[in-house]
Amino acid sequence: MTNPIYQTVIVGGGFAGLFTALHLSYQHYPRTIILIDQHDRFCFKPLLYEYLSGEMDANQVVPSYAELLHRSGVIFVQDTVQAIDLHQRQIHLVSGDSYGYSNLVLTLGSVTGYFDVEGAQEYAFSFRTQADAIALAHHLRDCLQRAIQLNDPEQRRQLLTLAVIGGGPSGVEMAATLADLIPQWYIEMGGNQSEVRIVLVNHGKLLEGDINSQLRETVEKELQKRTVPVELLLGVAVTAIHPNMIEYKRDDQTSNLAVGTVIWTTGTNTHPLIKSLPIPDEHRDKHGQLKVTPTLQLPDFPEVFAGGDCTVNLQPSSDTQKSAEAQPPKAIPLPPTAQVAYQQGYAIASNLQSLALGDELKTAEVNLRGTLLKLGLENGVANIFNTVELTGEVGHLIRQGTYLELLPTPVHDFKATSKWLKDELFEQRSPKSMLKNLALGFFLFAVGFVGITLLISHTSKDQIQLKSSPSQTSKGKDRLLPD
Repeated sequence: MTNPIYQTVIVGGGFAGLFTALHLSYQHYPRTIILIDQHDRFCFKPLLYEYLSGEMDANQVVPSYAELLHRSGVIFVQDTVQAIDLHQRQIHLVSGDSYGYSNLVLTLGSVTGYFDVEGAQEYAFSFRTQADAIALAHHLRDCLQRAIQLNDPEQRRQLLTLAVIGGGPSGVEMAATLADLIPQWYIEMGGNQSEVRIVLVNHGKLLEGDINSQLRETVEKELQKRTVPVELLLGVAVTAIHPNMIEYKRDDQTSNLAVGTVIWTTGTNTHPLIKSLPIPDEHRDKHGQLKVTPTLQLPDFPEVFAGGDCTVNLQPSSDTQKSAEAQPPKAIPLPPTAQVAYQQGYAIASNLQSLALGDELKTAEVNLRGTLLKLGLENGVANIFNTVELTGEVGHLIRQGTYLELLPTPVHDFKATSKWLKDELFEQRSPKSMLKNLALGFFLFAVGFVGITLLISHTSKDQIQLKSSPSQTSKGKDRLLPD
């Protein structure tokens, strides 16, 4: 007779997956924890713009899983998942290895969605990983170097025109960053910054339907204050992308824009592995994402938890017995942000711990604490609890300080924050600017330190409100057994 397997496998090492693993470790989870991801480094996506611009380095933005999971007891497996067998409780990897599980956590995230736009996947740059940032930086510098050597103004103009497709938060942050960064790079090469064009293209208004929509007016003003003002091409549908041109349509009229670079930031698609799961349509949204119960479990497979961008998670009602499909029709899905994934990771870990100990599961309520946007080099906006809005350099410092506080593990958080403070406060600053930043920086550092202390000591109070709900799986207490 085969011995039962008592181990939890986490598929996907993004925010939700990594924080699930770390919280399980902090809680001394009595089962084996296995985290599987195809990359060897965690990517802190909100700070990937800083990595592109050189404001922060690789150790801060893309730390290795080996560092983050050091002494955690979590087993990290770098491999690509080939198939997930929910009925047999098996994870099959490209390497040929397989892992059985007693509980599974699906945190695969999403993939870039190109929506059948001709040439988008072939000719536009995506911006989701360290490799994407490196490839984009190399391409941009190459365009600038080629442009500086050209005498033909039209050819130079094309190379120096960058189109950002998508007017959501990613598109806004990318356009704002490039509008300060590219002129800086071009001037260093001896070029004229006025020749640089940054064009932000979107089918509707900026930030339409997004959690940041209330910041639209601020964003539009800040985009015009950049070193090179960002040109807005709104109300158009991109129909094709060619090697040196984008084609778009407005009011049934087709137009072209000659470009040297196209960056695709508009929308995402459901991960292929999530699409392949034997989950009925009534437990998916119209995009194929997974609907989860208020305890973040799959209705058809309660031993499986899911969080992050591969799920559509509605704020639960006061009735904790409601299943995923019974949520109020007007409930709004939670935004695919780091703060949501982080809190879901804690909720999943807490419920896994409850299952292992035979305790009741809890309903997870994610608290949205405001929004943060990068609006250029050393410029940002911080919308705190939708009541206080801070822009400019103060907004930038709050944004970076907040994200650094969220970095995985206190040790890495401290190392990254210390380097950031040194860079922000003491490198190439005037005495007046340094004094102002020093005061604000130490204030933010103190807030971050208090936040970490509260997180470690009182996470359930500080990050997630939990309400009792009957367990949907066995209540037997399990001990760690060999595989």
